[in-house]
Amino acid sequence: KMMDICSSVEVNQYGDTMTNLIRDNRDPQYPWLGALIGSAVIGFWYWCTDQFIVQRVLSGKNEREARRGTIFGAYLKLLPVFLFLIPGMIAFALHQNLGDFLPLTENGLPNSDAAFPTLVAKLLPAGVKGLIVCGILAALMSSLASLFNSSAALFTIDFYQRFRPKTDPKKLVRIGQAATVVIVALGILWIPVMRSVGDVLYLYLQDVQSVLAPGIAAAFLMGICWKRASAQGGMWGLIAGLVIGLTRLGAKIYYSNATVVPGSNSNLFQYLFYDTNWLFFCGWMLVFCLLVVIIVSLLTKAPDQEKIRGLVFGTSTPEQRAATRASWNHWDVIHTVIILGITAAFYYYFW
Repeated sequence: KMMDICSSVEVNQYGDTMTNLIRDNRDPQYPWLGALIGSAVIGFWYWCTDQFIVQRVLSGKNEREARRGTIFGAYLKLLPVFLFLIPGMIAFALHQNLGDFLPLTENGLPNSDAAFPTLVAKLLPAGVKGLIVCGILAALMSSLASLFNSSAALFTIDFYQRFRPKTDPKKLVRIGQAATVVIVALGILWIPVMRSVGDVLYLYLQDVQSVLAPGIAAAFLMGICWKRASAQGGMWGLIAGLVIGLTRLGAKIYYSNATVVPGSNSNLFQYLFYDTNWLFFCGWMLVFCLLVVIIVSLLTKAPDQEKIRGLVFGTSTPEQRAATRASWNHWDVIHTVIILGITAAFYYYFW
């Protein structure tokens, strides 16, 4: 019943419905080519470079534990499909049948952000409802604790201690605590900006990540794949990504509040930084940042080969390659294939 209702609702003029993950390339929100490129860029940034995630991998005793922890995390990453996507479709189907199941936003549309809490509040018994709330709060506190720890560590170790290396460790702890308070305050002040970008929280997060990811992904990709990449190249790649990302975000806020219709009498700036689909913009932004890294690296001094030994593909020693090969076996391959198989089956079902 749920699939019948959702598959009957068209989301664009090209015949795609709510159940189609792969949509026409002219779809204004999720064109299939843009999703393929943009998702890869955002995924690489989040899962491979964000300290919030990387610090968990680095906590492993060795390569084997780090790799298997990552594989286990991939299994857990399959669960949001059943925790958010399918329950969202269930909530939409119930709303279509009952008419007033979901609360409405200011523009009269069903509130997508309220789908999961509405299901929990209206359908689950009291005991199970309490377990769900406790689980969500525990996950939220864990995520926030990791985020604040990462932010405080970045500020105190990478910035403050770099300029004042002889600072007492106890003072560094207090500075980290103060930095955490500032970060919380900035997060609260950022809420009006979030509301300006979009009404749906997921869309806001994806939009911001799409302009945050390319610069960082470009610097890391060239840093681990190209022996000639220099520190200056990576730095200017990051700066280019920051400038373009802030410009895109500012244009998004300005044109959204100015009630501009995309594509109507738009100038070049509006076309590039507002009208362009966010997934395609993410891909083109990655290409630009890669070019910045390459050009600046070629114009600056090459890195010392001894300093990058074992850190860039093609520079590892035979001993390092042997240690890496010994850290995985057939079980790692089997579980990787299982995860890829489940992912492929899911895309096939919702094609």
